[in-house]
Amino acid sequence: MKEQAQHWWKQAVVYQIYPRSFQDDNGDGIGDLKGIIRRLDYLEELGVDALWLSPVCRSPQDDNGYDISDYQDIDPMFGTLADMEELIGQAKKRNIRIIMDLVLNHSSDEHRWFLEAKKSRENPYHDYYVWRDGEEGILPNEMKSAFGGSAWEWVPELKQYYFHQFSVKQPDLNWENPKVRREIYDMILWWMNKGVGGFRLDVIDQIAKEPDQGITSNGPRLHEFIRELSRETFQKGDYITVGEAWGADTQRAKLYSNPDGSEFSMVFQFEHMVLDQQPGKSKWDLAPLPFVKLKQVLAKWQQELYGCGWNSLFWNNHDLPRIVSRWGDDRAYRIESAKMLATVLHGMQGTPYIYQGEELGMTNVRFDDISQYRDIEILNMYQERIQQGYPKEAVMESIYAKGRDNARTPMQWSSEPNAGFTAGTPWMEVNPNYTRINARQQLEDPDSIFQYYRKLIQLRKQLDVLVTGRFDLLLEQDEQIFAYTRTETGIEDEQKDEAGAGSDQASEAAAQDHRKHRKQVLVCANFSDRPAACSLLRDWKNAETLIHNYPGEVLEEQLRPYEAVMLVSGQSVK
Repeated sequence: MKEQAQHWWKQAVVYQIYPRSFQDDNGDGIGDLKGIIRRLDYLEELGVDALWLSPVCRSPQDDNGYDISDYQDIDPMFGTLADMEELIGQAKKRNIRIIMDLVLNHSSDEHRWFLEAKKSRENPYHDYYVWRDGEEGILPNEMKSAFGGSAWEWVPELKQYYFHQFSVKQPDLNWENPKVRREIYDMILWWMNKGVGGFRLDVIDQIAKEPDQGITSNGPRLHEFIRELSRETFQKGDYITVGEAWGADTQRAKLYSNPDGSEFSMVFQFEHMVLDQQPGKSKWDLAPLPFVKLKQVLAKWQQELYGCGWNSLFWNNHDLPRIVSRWGDDRAYRIESAKMLATVLHGMQGTPYIYQGEELGMTNVRFDDISQYRDIEILNMYQERIQQGYPKEAVMESIYAKGRDNARTPMQWSSEPNAGFTAGTPWMEVNPNYTRINARQQLEDPDSIFQYYRKLIQLRKQLDVLVTGRFDLLLEQDEQIFAYTRTETGIEDEQKDEAGAGSDQASEAAAQDHRKHRKQVLVCANFSDRPAACSLLRDWKNAETLIHNYPGEVLEEQLRPYEAVMLVSGQSVK
């Protein structure tokens, strides 16, 4: 386990920024890079180690920047390349690294490679993309785009179809072509030379597609391609790399996040984030959270990657609703439940990710009219379901619960107009509750959600057991309580690995001494709005309280609504 603690990102906490909604500097109503620079002191005070920026490269914005037309330039909406260089430099002064969001599965159809590829079959860029011969109206096969319709688009001048797993304006790159791979590696090295600290790789599990076989994710050459990518780029320094892999299970995750560094640092997997929908249906078909199942899923990932992989820890991102509204209580117990959810997540092993506003307990938004929403996914679903006869009220409830715009309302900085996000007209309306939920108010309140997150981040840097300790789930079948321990590993664990090896009295005595004094952390949280009996607390009554989301002492046998506590036995925290 000593090797696992070597990388900086194993003790780090990452903060995700959706630049369009973070801070507008020039008054056009859209967040930008200079706005992020303005808020670096806030992020330094929070204590985060890295900023993951959702895509900022030049793009026609057909898919919120995930359709890149130039990988080596910044979209004018966000600023200039010089602004990006300034952001990297200013963040570095505060010991904060910048993580770029790269889309390597596809480009924009306005990228110069694709513009060239469409000119002729003999063009040197033609094979940068996935083409099939055919006749207009007779598709190569029945594969569907993730955004609806066929995954094949006809180009009359070439009498060929190109393949697109997503929008028709996002043609898939041909990773079978070594020239494509070399272009990608050189581009990544260029950003590394600019001082970028890491990369998030969008839908990376789809680069090895075999469309003739109906294969998109987890293609046969996937790990071969990723290992080459890593070898040619990321392994040239200690970079944080995280792959988005919706199709990942724990076995695949062990390959992605192998401690030998042959692929990525970690992956984003989403098994825990799809539990509150009806089986076999879409995310819009709501279902209660199966709480025991949530605990089992998270425990499985903690235990199966222990010592042989690495977890990414998250409740929120730019595509997910606000967690305090989703699995907490954003009304009567907003502060308590936001702190509880943070405690549960940040006590686990892995690298925690905070999405902008999560540290303030920002909530979902309930706009009155569909015209107030901006996300194409929401607008398409609304039209489809209304046409299918769904009641408008039911459709809106699904949007209120799961819509991506919940995460994309502007950041709430203050109680000033537009929450201090812009001096102009914001690209999307601000959540009306900004007058009581905002950063300025929480910076001044020592008991705020912001200050609680700040302390959790500090604890991860002070306590090695939170980085390397073994995870054990407790009270697995309890319908209210999420409880687990993190246990310091050491001499006795190494002895277990030495099958058949003898141990002398001195080493056995050392192991017993370690067991007696080793550090152990208990995380105990009530995931409900009702008091919960908890005898565990009596057993830990002499432990030191690291963090607690209620004022006063921890009760011995009961957790109050959404109460959470982190206790430590053994050596005191410095």
